[in-house]
Amino acid sequence: MDDITKAKEWYINVTGIQPYFDEPFYVGFDIHGYELGLHPGKAAISNTQALAYWKVDDIGSSVKKLLDAGAVILEEITDVGGEIKVASVKDPWGNAVGLIEEAN
Repeated sequence: MDDITKAKEWYINVTGIQPYFDEPFYVGFDIHGYELGLHPGKAAISNTQALAYWKVDDIGSSVKKLLDAGAVILEEITDVGGEIKVASVKDPWGNAVGLIEEAN
């Protein structure tokens, strides 16, 4: 990502969480016990088939918030069975973000 400061602000806006580590070479967020790390420059891996998912309480409102902030849909909200729904978006820098809602 070419503008780590802009990316940091975008993720603060969509998650409502401030980074716990904020340096020009790395910005780290603790997203409910999961690491979101922002690195400046180009991604080391492209065209991968794996996708990590963030657990959310309401997938519909979470997807809407990301889209309103400039993300684009990769996979629409899908019920995958067992009261589990998933979706994925691409952030403004081309990174895939997966979301999962599980019944409590």
